[in-house]
Amino acid sequence: MKTENHTGVREFIFQGFTSFHEHKLTLFVIFLTLYLLTLSGNVIIVTIISIDRHLHTPMYFFLTVLSTSETLYTLVIVPRMLSSLAGLSQPISLAGCATQMFFFITLAINNCFLLTAMGYDRYVAICNPLRYMIIMNKRVCAQLVWGACSIGLFVATIQISSVFRLPFCYRKVAHYFCDIRPVMKLSCANTTIHDIINFLVSSLVIVVPMVLVFISYIPIISTILKIASAEGRKKAFATCASHLTVVIVHYGCASIAYLKPKSENMRDQDQLISVTYTVFTPLLNPVVYTLRNKEVKDALCRAIGKKTLA
Repeated sequence: MKTENHTGVREFIFQGFTSFHEHKLTLFVIFLTLYLLTLSGNVIIVTIISIDRHLHTPMYFFLTVLSTSETLYTLVIVPRMLSSLAGLSQPISLAGCATQMFFFITLAINNCFLLTAMGYDRYVAICNPLRYMIIMNKRVCAQLVWGACSIGLFVATIQISSVFRLPFCYRKVAHYFCDIRPVMKLSCANTTIHDIINFLVSSLVIVVPMVLVFISYIPIISTILKIASAEGRKKAFATCASHLTVVIVHYGCASIAYLKPKSENMRDQDQLISVTYTVFTPLLNPVVYTLRNKEVKDALCRAIGKKTLA
């Protein structure tokens, strides 16, 4: 790799999917289709929840915020990735790279803690059903969302300040977006301390919310198993199944991507993992909450019925 004077490095170039050059058109079609499905699915969820009064509950308030966050998350990453696959890739300035990284980190962490808030919501709904609307009032819901967003903003600010203080000697980012580790590899300086800090921060923002979610499910499952009727147990499990499915996939992908040991010889594998959490995981949210959630499906049927009658 050619070394450049760090004072002259003012922009980066994404190498993208260089190992899959002959399959770029196929990847473009697949990723574009998934991207459009993700956008349309999340728009449908937010619209249905907004217009159907039966879904004006804390659980669906959090789902609306999560869908909005996931939509913004994909907007930060996917369009530039698609333009790269289409052969329209342009260099990105340091400021542009820092901006993309800032929003990526903010929204990714926000999603992690939103899933934790949704886990707490399910805990209160199952374990304290009579006090559910009192405990999960509008103020508490707003505070939980603000807390998730604040943590994301705080961590992103710290990470961006740390990374972009480094002097850069190289321009080619071995990735399709400005992720922390690929950008740090372009630095002339020793990044060992930064790597350790990045790993510790990643561990905290992934492991802490994940552990909190799984802890909340211990009393939830215990309470559900004590329900006398089989129909009651089935209904209670159904309200948690969608959330638990999203949680397992979301935290699983994030853990593999950021907590596994890094290797210089695993670039292709790392990129495929990145595709999983930037393209496939955001699509999971609308798919799971529309295909597996009876209340959302019923609301969608009511909305379609009203439109047909009109």
